[in-house]
Amino acid sequence: MGEKVVAGRFDLSDRQRYREKLRSCLAGLERLLAEKRFDRPKNLMGVEIELNLAGTDGMPRMLNGQVLERIASRDFQTELAMFNLEVNIAPHRLGGRVFDRLAEELRTSLAYADRKAGEVDAGIVMTGILATLERDDLVSANLSEVDRYTLLNDQIVAARGEDFLIDIEGVEHLVCTSKSIVPEAACTSVQLHLQVTPARFADVWNAAQAAVAPQIAVGANSPFLFGHELWRESRPPLFLQATDTRPPELQAQGVRPRTWFGERWITSAYELFEENLRFFPAVLPICDEEDPLAVLDAGGVPKLAELVLHNGTVYRWNRPVYGIADGVPHLRVENRVLPAGPTVTDVIANAAFYYGLVRALAEESRPVWTRLPFAVAEANFDAACRHGIDARLVWPRKGRYGGGTAEVDAVTLVRDELLPLAEAGLDAWGVEAADRDHYLGVIDERCRRRANGASWQTATFHRALEQGLSRQAALAAMTRRYAELMNAGEPVHTWPVGLVEPVLTG
Repeated sequence: MGEKVVAGRFDLSDRQRYREKLRSCLAGLERLLAEKRFDRPKNLMGVEIELNLAGTDGMPRMLNGQVLERIASRDFQTELAMFNLEVNIAPHRLGGRVFDRLAEELRTSLAYADRKAGEVDAGIVMTGILATLERDDLVSANLSEVDRYTLLNDQIVAARGEDFLIDIEGVEHLVCTSKSIVPEAACTSVQLHLQVTPARFADVWNAAQAAVAPQIAVGANSPFLFGHELWRESRPPLFLQATDTRPPELQAQGVRPRTWFGERWITSAYELFEENLRFFPAVLPICDEEDPLAVLDAGGVPKLAELVLHNGTVYRWNRPVYGIADGVPHLRVENRVLPAGPTVTDVIANAAFYYGLVRALAEESRPVWTRLPFAVAEANFDAACRHGIDARLVWPRKGRYGGGTAEVDAVTLVRDELLPLAEAGLDAWGVEAADRDHYLGVIDERCRRRANGASWQTATFHRALEQGLSRQAALAAMTRRYAELMNAGEPVHTWPVGLVEPVLTG
C-alpha cells in the first residue's frame, strides 16, 4: 500500500473514472513491454519485515506513533495497527557476502528500534502472529493513525456489507467475527523482492509459486491466534478471511478472494495485472492526474499510479510489482509468504533458501511447473501452512525418466532435492560459499531436527501448561522467552524448549 492517500468520500462517478484509468494504465504497461523499455538485469533484491510492539510482560503495545517519532528514520514505517511497524532494507545486489551484509544491517536497525521502543516501555518482537494478541486488541480503534488505513478499512467493510467471519480449524477451532479488517494486522510477514526482466518474469513467478510450500514448511512461525492453537502457519487463512470482501453468496458463485494464491501458471507479467483488473473491483478509486498514454507518446515513463494502487489491494502470495528507479521502469516479484522471525539469522536463512531455490527452479530444463499441476501447488501450500515442518508435499518424481508426482515428507524433499538446488542457485547469483553454506546450513539443521519457530512456540506453550500455568499465562510466558531468545540471536533450531523463569502456581 505504501502510497500516501487522503481519506475522503467517493461519488458514483469515481469508480467508473478509475476503471477507465486502470484500462489506460494496462494499455501503457502493454506498450512498455512491447517497446522493451524495462531495466536490464541488475540482480537486485530487497527485504521488508513487519514487526510487533510488545511490553516486558509479552503483551501488545499500541504505541507505533510514539516509537516511530523516536526512531525518526525513513527505514521504518507504520503498518495497519498501532502495535505494528515495518522496516525496509535498501536494495542489494545478489552476490558476494550479501546475506552477511543484510544480517548486519538488520541487526543494527532492529537493535536501534528496540532501544527507542524501550523509551516508551515497549520492545520489538519478530514473529508471524504475536501469540498474546486478544480480540479486543484487533478493533478499529487500534488502526494506525494514517488516512490510507482508515480509508482501506472503510471501503473493504462497505464492499463486504457484513461482519468478517474468522473460522480456522486446526489443532483447535477458532470461530469469531470482526467489524473491521484489523485482524489482518495480526499477520506480520517478511517480503522478499527480486527485480526481474519481463522475459524472465513468468519463469521466476512460477518458480516462486512452486516454492511457497517448502518455504512455509521450514519457516512456519504463526501457530497461535486469540489464545487458540491453530495451523502451524495461521497467517494465510487469517489474512484471507480478514480481507474477504465476498459475502457467502459471492463465495458460492466462485468469486475470487482478494487474498489469493492464483489459479494457473503464467506466461507473462501482463497476465497478472490484467487478471487483477478483470477479477477485482477497486476498493480505493483514487485517480492520478497523469495520462499514461500521453506520457508514453511524449517519450516519458508513466507512473501507472492507478494500476500500482489497485495492485496493492490484491494480496497475492507472490505479487507482481511495477516500479520506476532513476527514470527507468522495472518489474519485481514480491514474495509475501514468510512470517517474520524468529531471529535475524533465521530471516536471512529463509531469504537465502528462497533466492537460491527460485533461481534454480526458474532455470531448470524441465521446469517444475510443467510437471506439477497448479492445483497441486496450491494444495501443497495449504498442507505446509497446516502442518509446518511435519507437512507432506506432492512433488514431481526425480530421475531423467521419472513421470508423475509422489507424496514426500517436506523435510526429505528439502534436504535431498531442494537444498542442493538452492545451493546451485546461490552459486549462479555469485554468492560466496561461506555465506551460502552458513545460511543454507540453518535450513538443513531445522529439517534435521524438525524444529522451526512454530514447533518451538507450541512445545514451549505445552511445557508451560504442564507446569500449571493458565493458557493466557503460558502464552505470555512463552512470548517473553521467545523475545529473550530472539534478542540473543541464535537460530531457532538451537533454542531449548521450555521456560527458564520460575513458575508460580497457586
